[in-house]
Order: sequence, then C-alpha cells, then structure tokens
Amino acid sequence: MEFFCYHRDRVGSGVLRGALVEEHWSYMDRYDDELIARGPTFGSDGETVSGSVHIVELPDPAAARAFAFDEPNYQAGVYRDVLLRRWRNLLGRTMWEFPGGRTGGRRYLVVGLGPVQDGGGGGGGLPGGGERDGLIAFGPLLSDDGSVWVGTAALVRAEGPEAARAVLAPVRYADVEVHEWEFGGRR
Repeated sequence: MEFFCYHRDRVGSGVLRGALVEEHWSYMDRYDDELIARGPTFGSDGETVSGSVHIVELPDPAAARAFAFDEPNYQAGVYRDVLLRRWRNLLGRTMWEFPGGRTGGRRYLVVGLGPVQDGGGGGGGLPGGGERDGLIAFGPLLSDDGSVWVGTAALVRAEGPEAARAVLAPVRYADVEVHEWEFGGRR
C-alpha cells in the first residue's frame, strides 16, 4: 500500500529541525527501499522550510501511522500537524525515475483536498496533454481502506505556482494548496 505523508512545520521550529537533520535522515534511511518520493517544502520566502513530504510504500495503515509519528522531528515537536492518507502511484515510478531529473525548473507540491459539494468532485486521474510532462509524482488521496477518494497529491515541475495548480484543474476541490518543494534525501 502506498501512503502520502505531509508533515507541516510548527512556526519557529527551524532551529530544532536543523539540530535533528541527521536523526531525520537516519530514520528515513531505514525506509530507503520503500520511498517513492521525499523532500522539504518551503514558505513564501522560498527559503524557510515549512514541511516534509514523504510518499512511501508500507504494508498497512498501522505501519504508515508508525512511520509518520515515530519520525524524530515529529517526536521532538518540529511539526504542527500531519496529513497522512492512502495514495495510489498513478505514474508507477519513484521521483528518482522522473525523466527531468533532480535539477532544472521549479518544483511544487500540489494538494487538492476534498471535492466541492456541488458534484464537482470525484476523480484524481492523470491530467492530459503537456501538463503530464512535468509530473514527478501523482495520485489520489484515499480513505484508509482505499475505497473513498478524498483528494489528490502531486509533485510537479512547473513555471510557477499557478501552472503547478493547473495540474488539478479538471476537478473542483474544496481547497488546493501549492508549496515550493525540492527533491530530498541523500540519493
């Protein structure tokens, strides 16, 4: 089973986060073979880390909760909250297999949460056309049992935040978040 985990940083936790970098990486090294994507998000200044994305394959929801909540930064209080959802890898690859590589262009995390209530929801399928070329990771967010679609999460290379947001344009969401993101890890 694949899971999307987004730890959002608590305001002012940057010093603590910096002190725990090696512990965080060592913890993630234990999941090296299971990771589909990972990396930090950034605040509006483009420099301050605002969270951490991890897309990981684990045996079940209990293992995913352990992964998310045993993480050293979470245990130490770096994060204010955690979005943890089942996810389906519609591209069938890891971020390291993205044809565009680790560098070049701007990268974003785009999360569409919950469908609007006027029938505009449902979906989470791949966008068409040229928007697909910039997809690093893409898939629906699902309930724990995988039966209910609750949103979509994507990592994309795009010209800017509005272009990144456009990958979710075919579906109307209750809320869409766009965060600057970069490839993470030691690979």
